[in-house]
Amino acid sequence: MKIIILGAGQVGTTLAENLVSEDNDITLVDNNPQRLSTLQDKHDLRAVHGIASSPRTLREAGATDADLLVAVTSSDETNMIACQMAYTLFNTPTKIARIRNADYLREKEKLFHNDVVPIDHIISPEKLVIDDIVRLIDYPGALQVAHFANERISLVVVKAYYGGPLVGYAISALKDHMPHIDSRIVSILRNDKTIRPQGSTIIEAGDEITFICATEHIKAVMSELQRLEKPYKKIMIAGGGNIGSGVAKYLEENCTVKMIERNPERAALLAEKLSKTLVFCGDPSDQSLLFEEHIESIDVFIALTSDDEANIMSALLAKRLGAKKVMVLIQRMAYINLVQGGSIDIAVSPQQATISALLGHVRKGDIVNVASLRHGIAEAIEAIAHGDEKTSSVIGKTISEIKLPSSAIIGAILRNNTVIMARKNVVIEQGDHVIVYLGDKKHVPEIEKLFQPSVFFI
Repeated sequence: MKIIILGAGQVGTTLAENLVSEDNDITLVDNNPQRLSTLQDKHDLRAVHGIASSPRTLREAGATDADLLVAVTSSDETNMIACQMAYTLFNTPTKIARIRNADYLREKEKLFHNDVVPIDHIISPEKLVIDDIVRLIDYPGALQVAHFANERISLVVVKAYYGGPLVGYAISALKDHMPHIDSRIVSILRNDKTIRPQGSTIIEAGDEITFICATEHIKAVMSELQRLEKPYKKIMIAGGGNIGSGVAKYLEENCTVKMIERNPERAALLAEKLSKTLVFCGDPSDQSLLFEEHIESIDVFIALTSDDEANIMSALLAKRLGAKKVMVLIQRMAYINLVQGGSIDIAVSPQQATISALLGHVRKGDIVNVASLRHGIAEAIEAIAHGDEKTSSVIGKTISEIKLPSSAIIGAILRNNTVIMARKNVVIEQGDHVIVYLGDKKHVPEIEKLFQPSVFFI
């Protein structure tokens, strides 16, 4: 696939790194020549220096025969104009744009179609991060929750702790513990090493477990791996930007929410906008302010400012002063592995959320949803089986007959709105939504090929 990526910031760079290893023809456009030079030295891609929305730059980047244009510059307006140029001048088939401004998003139904601003798919990082954080609040104790198949199937990452009934037992005991609930453990991370789970594998305390199940059974399966935490009721948010205010707005209906915002004008605005959230103007790393607001009684402290270091420091302080859990927003991917799992319970990455959403539109075959896992090392994919036994390499075959890459596991299937856990004798049918876990994303092209029907299939 010939793909043009506009913007070599963190998202554009990470997307290019994800796609360049998958036999794609990638061209990266940016107005920073030094950044482009560095990336060209590291990766097999083409770099074009210029203004992303310029017809000349787009022509030089190969827009005349590109299959896909992804506009992820730091400017919403540049992204929109670039999509307009690609549509009007080059008839680019698929155009994706990152749009951050809430004013544009509120009017997206009127704005973003071929007669006005021709964008096929909109990616809004703030909305994606808000959704991720809300899911983590909804499922206390989870490290990551990803929904598939119209939210009927979920993939969940949790840590196993002493007190979980399955800890110290083989995976095969899960069915004995929960005879009426079907689920599947697809990965175990133990001491930074990935273990492919077998029925005889013993779950140990400290294991990072990835499991898949029908969404309504998430808490039941989690309760086998750790003592279920009580629902979070008292939340403190540091930072009243778009993400902070969005999370507060969602949570204030069912939780007691306090927010700390440095900017006095922004704090006053939020106090009016958020009817049930208590907004304070101050520094979230001010120890006396945290004491005054009873940090020791807070269930979750969520640091959501635009400064990674400030988020990390305020969260560490909040944890030391008694907050039960702390969650931080981290922009730099390199920081995530450094901070998560110690004093900081969960690190949330806008880049990872954005990449997951983008990959769902970029993958070949009928791949409709992608979740980036373990900070980009692993992936979960929702693919739809199309064709028949002659044109498809999966339809009509049992799961045990499908030749999967070594790191791949078919976890679950949605068929006619019914969730089916993937067992060896289950036969794939036309129209099935198949959820595949990939421990190593280098095998993505093989999965794409599996789910691409061909009239020439032999």
